[in-house]
Amino acid sequence: MAPKRGGKVAVPAKKKQEKVVRIQRKKRILKQRLKVPPALNQFTKTLDKNLATSLFKLLLKYRPEDKAAKKERLLKKAQAEAEGKAPESKKPIVVKYGLNHVTYLIEQNKAQLVVIAHDVDPIELVVWLPALCRKMEVPYCIVKGKSRLGSIVHKKTASVLCLTTVKNEDKLDFSKILEAIKANFNDKYDEYRKKWGGGIMGSKSQARTKAKEKLLAKEAAQRMT
Repeated sequence: MAPKRGGKVAVPAKKKQEKVVRIQRKKRILKQRLKVPPALNQFTKTLDKNLATSLFKLLLKYRPEDKAAKKERLLKKAQAEAEGKAPESKKPIVVKYGLNHVTYLIEQNKAQLVVIAHDVDPIELVVWLPALCRKMEVPYCIVKGKSRLGSIVHKKTASVLCLTTVKNEDKLDFSKILEAIKANFNDKYDEYRKKWGGGIMGSKSQARTKAKEKLLAKEAAQRMT
């Protein structure tokens, strides 16, 4: 029997997990059945695996500092000031995150690449970002997993990341990635803007439709004879 908490029976973790999986499955099926407008359907077109691997490999080089690294940097700065030395004032190049911050960087023409998660919930938070990126001529891509983006910036999830510049040694690889991303997203924006998604019937519905079409074809053939 499940333990009681505050007079109520606590739901076992296993049952909670089963419920979450069941809801996710129903949601996925519902998305397949309903007609999805182009603005939402474009989020099903994600970066291919090989290019995504190259992109995340680059992003990992520009992770923001964690608490330990920040503490160490501030300690070194304090020690330098105590010794009368000039502390290093060079600003590190890191991945930018946060929807409002990234939007500002795009509008100010400071963003060189925008990476959007495909599973942001609600999707309305980022549904307009591809249009803004295209208008401002900023390369953008849609990748699988907000949790994967979050891991780059030491968070559970992140809806969008942005790079404003890279180090000289990474510029060649970065330019190749940008070229591939432009070809897959920016250049195909008009194509994706017109393409609806969903409307996929289940196997039983498809079988009924085929049987009905077959019957109608048979009746038409009989009338012809």
